[in-house]
Amino acid sequence: MNQDYIKPDNWSIIEEGFDASHVKSSESLFSIGNGAMGQRANFEELYTGETFQGSYIAGVYYPDKTKVGWWKNGYPEYFAKVLNAPNWIGINVFVNNESLDLFSCKTVENFKRELNMLEGWLSRRFTATLKNDVQVEVETKRFLSLDLEELGAIEYKITPLNTAAEIQFQPYLDASITNEDSNWDDKFWDILKVNHSNNQAFIETKTMKTDFHVCTFMESKVFLDANELTINPNINSEENRIDFNYKHQVKKGETYTIQKFAGYVADRNYNKTTLASVAQQTLEKAKTMGFNGLLKIQKLAWANIWETSDITITGDVKAQQGIRFNIFQLNQTYLGIDSRLNIGPKGFTGEKYGGSTYWDTEAYCIPFYMATKDAKVARNLLEYRYNHLGKAIENAEKLGFKDGAALYPMVTMNGEECHNEWEITFQEIHRNNAIAFAIFNYYRYTGDYSYIPEKGLEVLIAIARFWKQRASFSTLKNKYVILGVTGPNEYENNINNNWYTNYSAQWCINYAIENIGKVAKEFATDYKRIAEKVSLSEDELESWKTVADNMYFPYSDAHQVYLQQDSFLDKELITVSNLNKSQRPINQKWSWDRILRSPYIKQADVLQGFYFFEDHFSLEALERHFDFYEPFTVHESSLSPCVHSIQAAKLGRMEQAYQFYLRTSRLDLDDYNHEVHEGLHITSMAGTWMSIVEGFGGMRIKDGKLSFMPKIPKQWEGYSFKVNFRNHILKVNVNQKQTHFEVLSGGELEILVNNKTIVLKTQELKTV
Repeated sequence: MNQDYIKPDNWSIIEEGFDASHVKSSESLFSIGNGAMGQRANFEELYTGETFQGSYIAGVYYPDKTKVGWWKNGYPEYFAKVLNAPNWIGINVFVNNESLDLFSCKTVENFKRELNMLEGWLSRRFTATLKNDVQVEVETKRFLSLDLEELGAIEYKITPLNTAAEIQFQPYLDASITNEDSNWDDKFWDILKVNHSNNQAFIETKTMKTDFHVCTFMESKVFLDANELTINPNINSEENRIDFNYKHQVKKGETYTIQKFAGYVADRNYNKTTLASVAQQTLEKAKTMGFNGLLKIQKLAWANIWETSDITITGDVKAQQGIRFNIFQLNQTYLGIDSRLNIGPKGFTGEKYGGSTYWDTEAYCIPFYMATKDAKVARNLLEYRYNHLGKAIENAEKLGFKDGAALYPMVTMNGEECHNEWEITFQEIHRNNAIAFAIFNYYRYTGDYSYIPEKGLEVLIAIARFWKQRASFSTLKNKYVILGVTGPNEYENNINNNWYTNYSAQWCINYAIENIGKVAKEFATDYKRIAEKVSLSEDELESWKTVADNMYFPYSDAHQVYLQQDSFLDKELITVSNLNKSQRPINQKWSWDRILRSPYIKQADVLQGFYFFEDHFSLEALERHFDFYEPFTVHESSLSPCVHSIQAAKLGRMEQAYQFYLRTSRLDLDDYNHEVHEGLHITSMAGTWMSIVEGFGGMRIKDGKLSFMPKIPKQWEGYSFKVNFRNHILKVNVNQKQTHFEVLSGGELEILVNNKTIVLKTQELKTV
């Protein structure tokens, strides 16, 4: 834990007291989104202190030319960047011509910022004394509409406390924005038109290179106390900015309010020639509904989300706050409506990782969305990868592979690889296997096999072809080996025979062969179509099987564990407990050379394989591997604590599981990795959900049935969660003495609890 200023609360993230050193961290923590756009929690008014301005539109990106010191063949030509979009939240405030700026005010008192997760809104309240000695009280509220995804709304109130004052609101649109992470300081946006009409303003822009067209828009109303005012604003229009100015003389104790409706319309969803008219229609809807009407609908929309996705924890407010924060941010980032979209590691909260898609989606996010929404949402995520299969084949061809072999990108926006670090782009090829595993996981959970003959089998074939070609035969070992890779532990590069990569590659080949047989037997028409399309033959399948049956796995007889890679035991095996805390995190304190030579593990590697393929190994084998590898694990990846929490719970080590749970659930709230100012760790938040449902709840799928082995940390009085399993909504409620199961809808459901069969009828509560 590296920060502790967020107040514990069951349903809100709360900051009390203004501290300029917390501003950038809070801009991340209090971020808001609606799946179509999102923004960091920047102040609406001017702030001259250190800040990270950020507002982003889903699916809108720029191909920033790769910047490397030594170009290598096969390098991606660009690194895709989610673009910092034109700023529409801005409302400059002047009090007797003095700008309201919390960084330069004489005093800021009673500061409170709240992100209300139950209802989906962000607010601030504070009392400030400006340089001219006028004291004002300010209240703001802002949200991004879930129902009208192009729209955001702001209500900003200011009350002079010690004197009457002339107050000026200056709402504006500003397209002169840049990305903090630009490689070459390129211009990302081209301004096409700045326009205004009838109290509305519009800036039409397009992205350079990718040619996304976006219209940023706004309209405002002003009020004195509860009465709407009619003020003809003074309008300033420039090449890349427009502002409206509403001045009014306000008596001491009166409240001057502006309501601003604004947002983005993009040509991803509309014809580029109609963007301004769609924006006008959106503003008309907003005016008709009003701020309070929109807020009411927002509360209902979030209530609907929480109905199935909420997890309750009693007796531990910080743990409760942590899981709800994670669930809230996941839903702000992706709602499953648009199969063209995916879940970026930072979501809409920052620019690191380019806002692109990683293997995190398949490994961590799909289980969350399958269980808290429905099969269609998870299938959309699978189809995202199917739609990129052609690009994955092109990516493999660039590296010398052929005959339809596919290497899915480590980082992508449109299917092309766009990561610019060689040890990731060329070597972290295990990402293919998470994509295949997601297909298996989807079928295992939903029972919907139709995806495989319709689309998924083509993906499995292309991945199997890649592994057949990527493996090479070692005459020394008389086995197939996979050389020059990076496993999930990115603190080792260019290693040979990473166990997780080899084991999961073997599984991918075998799973492809298994499903080819099933589709050929049960879906003959689909099989014929696919076999002809990809030129599949029995001889090819035999060549795959030869590789899979003879795959090499490094193993230590002395330790009775699979080795993370061939030379792991050559390292100086000093455990993390013997590492001075002043050296942590090592990725910020050590040279990369020193990290690569160390035994330290960034995240679950061998244990990631034991998580995916749990049924392949005994509990005793898991215990040996956990006890060997966890002591060397520094957990400096956000994806690490959740897997370890699940496995610690399975091993009955509840205190360790609980500590890992706290770390994954409060990773950003408590800034464990010293980097929350850069944005949140969105995809790993799904792992927090997994820690409770799969870890403490022990939920698995066995022979097509839900299975539970519930456990509970001693710190909790109880916890509950719901899952949507094959159109049955099941509620599980665990306390220190017993567990309650209830099917809320969907009809009779047979489940396993501690390996015993229980039959549940709808609305029937059973206690174990």
